[in-house]
Amino acid sequence: MLEATQDYFEAIHDTDRTGALRAVDEALARGLRPEDVLFQVVLPAIERIRGPEGQACASSLAQQYMAAVIAAELTERMVPLFRSAPAVSCRVVMGNSRGDFHGLGRRIVVGCLRAMLMEVVDLGLNVAPEAFVDAAVSSGARVIGISSMMDHTARGEGGCRAVRRLLQERGLEGTIRLAVGGAPYRFDPEMYRAVGADVWAPDGLSAGQLIARLARGEAA
Repeated sequence: MLEATQDYFEAIHDTDRTGALRAVDEALARGLRPEDVLFQVVLPAIERIRGPEGQACASSLAQQYMAAVIAAELTERMVPLFRSAPAVSCRVVMGNSRGDFHGLGRRIVVGCLRAMLMEVVDLGLNVAPEAFVDAAVSSGARVIGISSMMDHTARGEGGCRAVRRLLQERGLEGTIRLAVGGAPYRFDPEMYRAVGADVWAPDGLSAGQLIARLARGEAA
């Protein structure tokens, strides 16, 4: 187990997709159960890449992206092999705010959430406020995650402010939580309050973990 975990982490750290998949295949060949591969090899690598709680993330965007994307890929591969099918824990809606076309951070978050067995409705880029709320209502999602990589898309009326207002108008405030992330929030950590979000995260990996806790009804 320790060898598989270390081999997989080193491959992710080196952004070596082939090496990461080979480490998983070798672990399965040695008799490791698919459940153990996911929860004791793949997910711990996300934690290690992110770094210690409360410290600035030292990993690169490439490493974060690799950890999230491979985790999501392996989740789809491993789950059908589980001895008993796991239940989907919660649903989340994700997207970039209207006018925002920078999707890397969102894709990292989506990959992390799927690796945690969350069902994600990924709306993609340039999402209208109404689309966020409509998707959350129709899917039964508990959290809407809004990514904004530019100040004007974070603060503007096409972003979280408008989504919050729609939740209020439809009587959904408190039922559906709002999480935001992206470069503007790192420059101003209190901005999330100004735009009406419940929480924010400084990077894609921690955002996945934070949103998962919110969706399960845990404290942020």
